[in-house]
Formats: sequence, structure tokens, C-alpha cells
Amino acid sequence: MSIKRYDDLDHMQIDVLREIGSIGSGNAATSLASVINQKITMTIPTVQILDANKIFKKLGGPEKIVSAVLVKFSGEIEGVILYLQSLEFINIVLKNTLSKTIGSYEELSSLELSALIEIGNIMISSYISAISKMIDLKIELTVPANTINMLGAIMNVPMTEYGFSSDKMMIIDGKIICDGNEIESNLIMVPEIGSLATILKRLGV
Repeated sequence: MSIKRYDDLDHMQIDVLREIGSIGSGNAATSLASVINQKITMTIPTVQILDANKIFKKLGGPEKIVSAVLVKFSGEIEGVILYLQSLEFINIVLKNTLSKTIGSYEELSSLELSALIEIGNIMISSYISAISKMIDLKIELTVPANTINMLGAIMNVPMTEYGFSSDKMMIIDGKIICDGNEIESNLIMVPEIGSLATILKRLGV
């Protein structure tokens, strides 16, 4: 069945996307472990197709301040990926790369922001690389951008980019386990609807 909107996805197709999410997240966790030189494991991620309001509710509301790394992908499929970085995640990275922690986003220096952008880019690239190998399609990524803003403002980017297709997005979330701590890991992927159909067709569903 050819899909024309996110609402057309059936349980089998969502299960396949969940498997992609699991493999991609595993790749990203492995890359993170190598960068910060710490053992990292990741829980099996959940994959949900939600509208923006439900994503806001799930993540703490549209006014919650978050840090995000955004990358657009293009080539044989197109879309946008947002990797949200919580303070807990940021402190794990900073502690193991720059030997410091912070109490708020305002404390981040330009050097620390650059490190977070690079970490986000590595994780997103690892994720996309796993997908690219699974579906045997060439995918190119833009230079990553970072923003610290209210969740509603950050989410406006993918909504504006692909709002003509759907008001829904794919959220892949799990927990990173490091030093005995469980840290939320939230990745929002918004393939253009034709690209989503291409992914599923390549995977035989």
C-alpha cells in the first residue's frame, strides 16, 4: 500500500520503522561512546507518529527550553532530523570531554556549543548511515545547525519545512545509559512523505 500521509502507516510499517530506529540508535550510541570514551548502552527505542501538540506534551511543553542540533538530509530521500540535547546529556558530554558540567544552557561557551554540535552531528550521521545501508540509498547531510530555544520555536522548523504533507512527525526516543544514569534521548525525524514511502518500499512493506 502506497502511503500519502503519516496517518496511513499501519502497525507492520511502524514496527519496521521501530527496527530502523533501534539499529540507528545503536549506531549513534556506539559513536557517542567512542567520542567520550565511556561505556554507553541504549534502551530499545520507541517509535511514535505524533502531531506537534502530542510531542510537546511528551517532551515537557512548547515553552520548555531545550538545545537541539538540526540537520537536513537530501539525495534519494529528503527530510529533517532534530536531535534534542537535555542538560543531563550535555553534562555527560562535557564531563567526559572538557572535565566540567553546567547548571543551565546560558552557561555554555562557544567552545562548548561547538563540541555539542559536533557530538550531535556524529550521532545523527551515524543514525543516517545505518538507514542508508539498510535501504541502499544515497543520503547527503547538510552542515549541522544548533539552537537553544523554546521547544515550540524549535519544532516550527520541521513543521514549516514539511507542513504541506502532514502535521505529524516521527519521534524516536529511548534512554542512554552511562555511569549508571539513564538519560532521555529524543530524535525527531521528519522524512518528506514521498521519501517515507520510498524507505518503506525498499524495506518491502
